[in-house]
Amino acid sequence: MGAVVGTLTMQTKQRRPSRDKADDDLEMTMVCHRPEGLDQLEAQTNFSKRELQVLYRGFKNECPSGVVNEDTFKQIYSQFFPHGDASTYAHYLFNAFDTGHTGSIKFEDFVTALSILLRGSVTEKLQWTFNLYDINRDGYINKEEMTDIVRAIYDMMGKYTYPVLKNDAPKQHVDAFFQKMDKNRDGVVTLDEFILSCQEDENIMRSLQLFENVI
Repeated sequence: MGAVVGTLTMQTKQRRPSRDKADDDLEMTMVCHRPEGLDQLEAQTNFSKRELQVLYRGFKNECPSGVVNEDTFKQIYSQFFPHGDASTYAHYLFNAFDTGHTGSIKFEDFVTALSILLRGSVTEKLQWTFNLYDINRDGYINKEEMTDIVRAIYDMMGKYTYPVLKNDAPKQHVDAFFQKMDKNRDGVVTLDEFILSCQEDENIMRSLQLFENVI
């Protein structure tokens, strides 16, 4: 998550030391999409109003229209992975942020996901990760979906990060995960199976925590 957060907030460091609510409300009217009020977002997330103000200014600096389309998201995200191809993983990540399936990410979408990933409970983070892997949104993760995500992560990290990996490394990784997660051997992983497996197995949780570095 650090990659996206860093880009969207890096221009806030030079912000003016003090602003009042009227300033922020006026600023929010000067974009194509006006986000929900700060009070409402504060109630819906784990961020303070001041933190939301900082995040919003960074978001608006990168996305003056108030929304991010997939192409822009990919461009922002790829800056942090110059040695690999981040386009496929960025596509999946964009879809996970775009909860309304609108083809764009609003500020509300951004801070809601960020709140979960940075300050949510373990269960909330696992639920969000499950939704990322559930590409077709049918409520299950199959081997093909998990393989697609893992391969996209390997492609993004690039050969300089994983110089000795074989081409079948993503498949081996997924096979090991699936054997532990698919408790009833029906060929798919449910949300309950996913959460239970991650909580029971430190190796799975450790791997997911490593993957958080690319979210």
